Amino acid sequence: MEIKNIKCPLEITHNIINGKWKISIICLLKNSVMRFNELQKALPEIQKSYLTQQLKELEEYGIVHRQAYLEVPPKVEYSLTEIGNEFLKVMDVMNRWGEYYIKHIERK
Repeated sequence: MEIKNIKCPLEITHNIINGKWKISIICLLKNSVMRFNELQKALPEIQKSYLTQQLKELEEYGIVHRQAYLEVPPKVEYSLTEIGNEFLKVMDVMNRWGEYYIKHIERK
């Protein structure tokens, strides 16, 4: 995680959410704790290995918390961390801008 050497806060944000499925994963975890299989079912187009990678990266950045339970079969749950929940405010602004952009394009 080379993020400490980046000076621009926007570039840091971009690096954290860079990835096709990270925003979708964060949205799914917005109001709930989910198991890996639940995330996979909610995102049927994503390959299992790529979902694993995206979750691992979000965990490394501290956006997502991974809770593994010592059970048979193994049980793993994912949830947003405090900083992950704080990022929801950023996503709200991004959503409003996206809505504005759509209206702007439709007027042309």
